[in-house]
Formats: sequence, structure tokens, C-alpha cells
Amino acid sequence: MSRPRLVLATRNRHKIEELRRILGDAELDLELVGLDEPSLPPSAELAETEPTFAGNALLKARAVAAATGLPAVADDSGLCVDALGGMPGVLSARWNGRHGDDRGNLELVLAQLADVPDERRGATFVAAAVAVWPGDGRPDQLGAVPAVDLVAEGRWPGRIVRAPRGNNGFGYDPIFQPEGETRTSAEVPDAEKDAQSHRGRALRALVPMLAARLAVLRA
Repeated sequence: MSRPRLVLATRNRHKIEELRRILGDAELDLELVGLDEPSLPPSAELAETEPTFAGNALLKARAVAAATGLPAVADDSGLCVDALGGMPGVLSARWNGRHGDDRGNLELVLAQLADVPDERRGATFVAAAVAVWPGDGRPDQLGAVPAVDLVAEGRWPGRIVRAPRGNNGFGYDPIFQPEGETRTSAEVPDAEKDAQSHRGRALRALVPMLAARLAVLRA
């Protein structure tokens, strides 16, 4: 009997790898597939219009669950810089005006903090991870019960360094130095990052909710 599918609501290769590592370690007995899985129906790209990370994650997961008829996991995350009043926040992926321009985004943050002293360069990575069941009533899918939304949050405090360092990461990783670390998050190996990061914390908080949901569905 094939394992039930859980759709990871992203096409970002880095995120898919990270989500698979963390959720795979939880041994939930699910097949984890990304949006580029050929057997899935196409899902339109959605504008992230909500004012919170949880709101944007739910927006994505609900759309994917509705399009595929499968439960979906999505996350939304960003960098909240103290000296910028908590920005870029939910605008992190498009802070310089072009969505997904990692280099341009981090260079803009560095420029905005150029005159900020080290003691005022605090920042926090924040992530919301959600799981959505579509509740479409099909008996061969996990969504054969009323729709359910599960939401968890993770935070990773640190500071912004003055120049990028490291190649193991994406987004703002090269300029974010986690609290208690001498390395940036782009210099931290994957296994360590999964254990510490905002996304890792959010997903690990989501795992027991997923496990409880699966237990109800399989009872």
C-alpha cells in the first residue's frame, strides 16, 4: 500500500530540501512531494498579500490543498531587523523591489544598516509553518475529513554582520549571525542549521500536530 502524500507548497529547491530533511527525520510515514512533482496538477503562483508570516503560509497551503486535493505544508519566513523597525519582515523576499533577488535584498539591508553600530544590529529570523487538510471528502486521500489548519512558529535571534560570509544557505543567511555563534547561518552545516533555525523550530513544533492528525485519520 502506497504511503499518503503530503505536498510541500513551494518550488524553491533549497526549501524543499530543508523541509524534506526536517520532516523526514520525524518519520511520519508520508511521501513528501514538491509542487514540481509531475503527477500533481499545476498550481498558480500566489502573491503573498497577508500582513503576517502565518497568514501568507496559510494562503499558500490552502491554495495548494484546494488545487491538489491533498494535505499541504507551507511556510513563510523572513528577517526582522531591530534597527529597521522589524522590517523587512513579510517583505523579505522582495525587499529591494524584485522578488527572490537574494543578493539585492541583503545588499539593501547592509546599506540601510551601514551607519548602525554593532550593538544595535540585532535581528531575528521568524518562520511560520502550517499544514492544511483540504477536506474534499475523497476516501482515498487524507483530506477525507473536514478541513483543518495547523500552525506553528519558530524564531532564531541573532545580529546582522557587516559583510556576507558563507555559501551554505540562501536569502539573508550570509549576513545573519545567530545568537551565541561566531559563524553566519550560511557557514553553519545543514544538520546544525536544521536543529537551530527558525524554520527548523517551526517545523519541529508542527510535527506533533501532524502526528496527532495522522493518528486520528488512521484510527
